Amino acid sequence: MSIGWAIISSGDFADSRGAPAINQAEGAELVAVHSRDRGRGEAFAEKHGAKTAYTTVEDVLSDSRIDAVYITSPNHLHAPYTMMAANAGKHVLVEKPLSINLAEGVEMLRVCRDQGVTLGVGLHLRHHPGHIETRRLVANGTLGAIALAQAQIGQGERGNVHPEPRAGLRDWWTHPELVGGAFAMLTIGVHAIDDLQFLLGRQVVEIAAITDGQTSERPLENLATMCLRFDGGAIGMMCCGMRLPDFQNDVAIYGSHGKVILANASWPRLQGELRVSSETVNTTVAYEPDLVFLVTRNIEDFQRAIAEDRHPAASGTDGLKLVQLTEGMVESAKTGRTVKLELLPSSVSG
Repeated sequence: MSIGWAIISSGDFADSRGAPAINQAEGAELVAVHSRDRGRGEAFAEKHGAKTAYTTVEDVLSDSRIDAVYITSPNHLHAPYTMMAANAGKHVLVEKPLSINLAEGVEMLRVCRDQGVTLGVGLHLRHHPGHIETRRLVANGTLGAIALAQAQIGQGERGNVHPEPRAGLRDWWTHPELVGGAFAMLTIGVHAIDDLQFLLGRQVVEIAAITDGQTSERPLENLATMCLRFDGGAIGMMCCGMRLPDFQNDVAIYGSHGKVILANASWPRLQGELRVSSETVNTTVAYEPDLVFLVTRNIEDFQRAIAEDRHPAASGTDGLKLVQLTEGMVESAKTGRTVKLELLPSSVSG
């Protein structure tokens, strides 16, 4: 089955990963791109081989050649664009975060469910072979009872591709109401915390956060640390931020019978490595850097989910849980208190 795609918003991510990934994905065709600036949209379409460029989302959604949209717009537009697409009968893959608040996210899932369209989120680490293998090792008991799960994801002062301040078309990142109340967490941290939940097959039920933001003087953080409790009892730690000297992204899972280290295997720009040390498995696997590979796999899984009438590996519900976690992080950082996370509404699915 061939899927006709449109990209909504022709920004940095769409240019460096979104469009190349669609072009690499089996069974995918890049039909159109949306940009409010006609010249920029047409240049993007020519560069990436899209058939046409549109200046309004309405025009995108009226194109019968388009089966699915990839929404890479500013965060506050994810919800309205998703619901517009769903109501037009288009399947939706949306970049993280799903939405800027929990209420919007719940409504997005409801509309997609009611319209019978597939909703997925750009959580690409769920498709990394080292992370898939780690999840398997955890699930089959190779590591024993999991006690501690740690993740660090950061981009540094010396290698930051988007140093402060973000201006021009990226200025929206500096406005809490447009970005979703957090900066480092929503830029990169959600990947790390979703990864821990994916690896363990468990959800965070309690969070305590310390950040360098979430105050009246500095509403958005550049560095965040979090202590986590997972259902099932494991303890976790997550650190994300823009104040490291260099790119650094590591994951460690410790169990009663062994451990797994994913060294820089959370960042496709860097050489990565999986190291397993347990009573029954001891191995090291290296992974070459590839900026587009994981996004391509995310798109291909999303297309299979459409064909098989199932949820994608990174579903709308997975995205909604990250919105809940972000709201919990912001509350904890502001109040200095531990936040216990309630279960999502039973009506939520997606």
